[in-house]
Amino acid sequence: MTDFARGQKGKLSDMGCMGAFPIVLNIAAQGMDVDISCFGLDANDQLSDDRYMVFFNQKSCPGGGVALAIANGQSTFTVDVSCLPDSIYKLVFAASIGGEGTMRKLGPSSMRLGSTTFMFSGADFQDEKAVIVGEVYKRNGQWRFGAVGQGYNGGLSALLKHFGGTEAVSPSIPVSLPAPEATNVSRSKITLEKRGDKVSLEKTGGRGFGRIRVNLNWNQESLPAVEAKGLFNKILGKGQPSQGIDLDLGCFFELGDGSPGGVQALGNTWGSFDRPPFIHLAGDDRSGSNVGGEDLFINGDRFDQIKRILIFTFIYNGAPNWAVTNGVVTIDVPGRAPVEVRLDNGTDAPMCAIAMIENAGGNLQVTKLVEYFRQAGSTSAHKLLNDRFGFGLRFSAGSKD
Repeated sequence: MTDFARGQKGKLSDMGCMGAFPIVLNIAAQGMDVDISCFGLDANDQLSDDRYMVFFNQKSCPGGGVALAIANGQSTFTVDVSCLPDSIYKLVFAASIGGEGTMRKLGPSSMRLGSTTFMFSGADFQDEKAVIVGEVYKRNGQWRFGAVGQGYNGGLSALLKHFGGTEAVSPSIPVSLPAPEATNVSRSKITLEKRGDKVSLEKTGGRGFGRIRVNLNWNQESLPAVEAKGLFNKILGKGQPSQGIDLDLGCFFELGDGSPGGVQALGNTWGSFDRPPFIHLAGDDRSGSNVGGEDLFINGDRFDQIKRILIFTFIYNGAPNWAVTNGVVTIDVPGRAPVEVRLDNGTDAPMCAIAMIENAGGNLQVTKLVEYFRQAGSTSAHKLLNDRFGFGLRFSAGSKD
């Protein structure tokens, strides 16, 4: 067995890597959420075909040149370079941290292929969120391996940008999530970064989508006092007191037969899971004290009777702007990677259209909207939202009490 140091290179043939061979990454994650990925790059070191990114959501590439299996805390890529197209010149193997922590916290870790092992640990890094561990590349007609150990501060997003990719998954890629296999490797979220980004989830085995959970969570801390408005309050020294944040989760829907409706706490319209509209709001957390936030459940086994669902939220009480709320919506479909949409704008408009869930030929398509609305004269933000997306609903004043 040969130990490689950072920067050391060698021919695959000298390592006994012929035909289909395993590349095994053992990452001592120390409780962090670590994702392992392989990028298949062209001659310009670009991910020109996203089908050649192999990771949790896409565990093999066309032709079987790279396939991923995860078990007992280790990730094994089975590689056969003879099955790769001529357009692929390099395979880059990377690790990224999806949550808290940095690479300096890693314990003793390794990348092993054939007779060669590259050892590394947190002592080799600073506060990077991602690292290129090693690469298999073609030079002068021969395939070689190089031990890299290069960190990236921006995590997976920085790596994707570096390789010319985007973090949003292409709608053409069916997204599925395997059963639990490893405790130290995270189930990658699909983060829709920009307004208009989409992801399409396919049904598997002719079944429906099961019990779909749409979760809204936000900053659980109380807000600081807000500067007093108006001359009288300033004279008296009165500011707005600290208070919890109350965001309300809701949706507008259109069923397959064209009938529209809404589900929200305002007006106590909770919906139903087992009968139309097959959408149910589980509860209303007025204070933000529930660490789980608010949940909306969609009956994915009846998704064939749903045309579209517009997920929205509005500030019922408290937060002066969306940047303070740090809000995030996660759409969790059983057996698939969660889809995450962040409310990433500092406007003080009270209502936000977060995402559109659509029945696209039987597939479940999610589009990031993050578009904000405020009342205009006597026209409520709810009506403006309704008019913007053409649901044809009528509105009257409502209350949660």
